[in-house]
Amino acid sequence: MSTNSYVVGQVRPSQLLWAYGPGSIVDLPNLSVVTMGLNKWDPNRCPPVEEARLLAEVKRVLGPQVQRLRIPPFLKEDRPDPFSAEGRVGVPVSPFPRWLRCIKCGLLAEYDSGLFDIKSFPYRPERTHFLHTNCDKGKHADAVPARFLLACRTGHLDDFPWNWFIHGGTDCKGTFRFFERGASLQTENLWVKCDTCGNARSLVHAFGKDAADNLPGCRGRHPHLDSYEDCTQEPRTILLGATNSWFPVTLSVLAIPLEKNQLSQLVLDGWEHFADVEDEVELKGIVKTLVRTSALPGIDKWDIPSIWQAIQHRSSGKAIEVVSEGDIKGPEWEVLTSQNPPSDWPHFMSTGVAAPTGYEREVKRVLLLERLREVNALVGYTRVEAPEETSDPDERPPMADLTRGTTEWVPANEVHGEGIFIEFNESVIQSWENDAHVAERDKTLFAGHQGWRNARHLKPDAGFPPSRYTMLHTIAHLLIRELALECGYNAASIRERVYASSDPQAPMAGILLYTAAADSDGTLGGLIDLGKPEFLGRLLDQALERASICSSDPLCAEHDPSKDRSLHAAACHSCTFVSETSCERGNRYLDRALVIATLKDSEASLFREHGA
Repeated sequence: MSTNSYVVGQVRPSQLLWAYGPGSIVDLPNLSVVTMGLNKWDPNRCPPVEEARLLAEVKRVLGPQVQRLRIPPFLKEDRPDPFSAEGRVGVPVSPFPRWLRCIKCGLLAEYDSGLFDIKSFPYRPERTHFLHTNCDKGKHADAVPARFLLACRTGHLDDFPWNWFIHGGTDCKGTFRFFERGASLQTENLWVKCDTCGNARSLVHAFGKDAADNLPGCRGRHPHLDSYEDCTQEPRTILLGATNSWFPVTLSVLAIPLEKNQLSQLVLDGWEHFADVEDEVELKGIVKTLVRTSALPGIDKWDIPSIWQAIQHRSSGKAIEVVSEGDIKGPEWEVLTSQNPPSDWPHFMSTGVAAPTGYEREVKRVLLLERLREVNALVGYTRVEAPEETSDPDERPPMADLTRGTTEWVPANEVHGEGIFIEFNESVIQSWENDAHVAERDKTLFAGHQGWRNARHLKPDAGFPPSRYTMLHTIAHLLIRELALECGYNAASIRERVYASSDPQAPMAGILLYTAAADSDGTLGGLIDLGKPEFLGRLLDQALERASICSSDPLCAEHDPSKDRSLHAAACHSCTFVSETSCERGNRYLDRALVIATLKDSEASLFREHGA
C-alpha cells in the first residue's frame, strides 16, 4: 500500500476484498489511510482470473462494461528493494482522516496545514508517521489521526466537522486543542477547545440525540474518489476503526465445469489467451508458455490440432454446450447431483460414496470433493448498515461505487480447498415438510421474520426461506462444529453452501461443507476423509446428540422468535451458531428443533428416529 510518495504498510491481497477494499479505512500502527478507487489502481499489476459464471453475475450487477476479474497486486519477492519498481507494487492510498492530533500538546489540525511533517521509513514502512515539528511541549512530537469521522448509510464518509462543532458556524479561525477531563476515556471526558475564542465542547454532544443539533448535513463525500455528490441522509459520528464503516458487497461461485467437454472448458477458462490466435503456429507458442507458467492446468494433455479446433468452435459459436452462466447455485447443484460428476478436472475432482451408516433413509448420496476452487469478486460496499439478505434491491442499503465513472474490471480472488457434499432424499424432505408440526415451527419463525423486517422498515413478508432451508442450514452448522473437532481445521475455516428449493420443477435439498484457503492449507485431506460412510455416520450421531441438549436449555429450546423479533428459534452460541466467516446468512434462520427432538418440541424434527 502506498501514497504517491511513500510505501506505508502491507496487507494481504485477500484483505483488499474482505476488509480494506476501495473506500475503506486502513488503520495502520501510526497513521490511517483510505484505499483509493479502482480508477487509481494499475490494472497491469493485477493478474486476471477466469471464471465465466462469476463474471456474468458481476456484469448483471454492475453492467456489461466489466470485462475482467483481476487479483489485487502483490509482491512477488519476499523483501524487495523499496526503491525498485517491484518494491513499489501496491494499491494507492491517501491519508484519512485529514485531521491529526499532537499527542503532547493536543493540537488538532489538518495534515496539510503546514503544522505537520511526515517521517518515512523505506525499509520499515509500518513505522511511517506524522510529526508535529514545532510542538511547544517537545521537539518532533508524534501526531496521530483524530479518531472521529462522519458517515451515512448511502456510503459517504467525511472528516469530523470540528469547526462547525465548536463554533456553530461563526467566523473564528482559531486553532483547536484536544484534551481530556477526568480519569476515564468516556466520551463525556473528551473535549475540544478553540485557542482563540475559548469555546469548548465535549464530544458526547456528537452522538445520540444531540448529534442532529450539533452536526451539519452530509456533504456527500467519497474520499476514495475525490468527489462530492448531493445527499439528503443524516450523517452520524463513527469512530476510526469501527466495524460499520465499511461492509463489502461480494459475489462468489464455485468453479464448476460449464462445458460438457473438458477441452472446451479449458478453452473457455483461458479464452483471454486464445481469443486473438490466428493459426496453429502462434497457438503452439502460447500453449508452451501456458504449460511453462502453469497458467492453465490441464492444457498439456491435449495436442495442438485439437486445441485449435476447440478454439475455432468457440469463435464460431458451434458445439459449445454451456450449462449456465447467469445462475449461481443452480448450475452447481446440477453438477454436484449429476450421475457422473467430474472426477479429473483441474479445479474440480470428486468421488461419490455411499450414504453415511445409519442415515440411508434421509441421505441419498455423499460426494467427496478432493479439489475445488472458489472465486470471489468485490462489486461494491455499504456503510453504517450491512447489506440485507434480500433479493429486492430497493430494500438494501445503497451500494457505493468502487471507482469513479465506469470500470472494465473488479477485484477478485481465488481460493482452493476440499469439501463434502451431502444430498438429501427429496421424497423424505417433502414428507417432512408437509408435517403439521413442522408448519407450526415454521409459522413461529415467520412471525420473528416479520417483526425483524418491520423494525427495519422492510417488506415484512419478503425474503422468508422455506422450512427446508432452515433445517438444512441448521444441519450444516451442527456438522461444522463437529467437523472442526476432528478434521484439524478450525471452525472458522470451514464454510457452508446450502442448496434448498421447494420449487416442484427444480427442487434442491443439500449442503456443501468445504474449506477454502489461498494456499495448499485448504487441501490437506483432513475434511474429505471424514465424509466416508463409517466416519460421517458417527459424526452425525455425535452432532445430533449434542444438539438435543444445549447448555442454555431450557431457555434455548423455548426461545420464541416472535417475541423478540429474532431470526432464529432453538439456536444459540452454545449449540448452533458458528463463525460469521463460515455462515452464508449471518447465523440467521436456524432451529435445531427441526433437526432433532428438543426439550420443547419432539415432533418437528427430521431425524426424530435418531433421538434418544
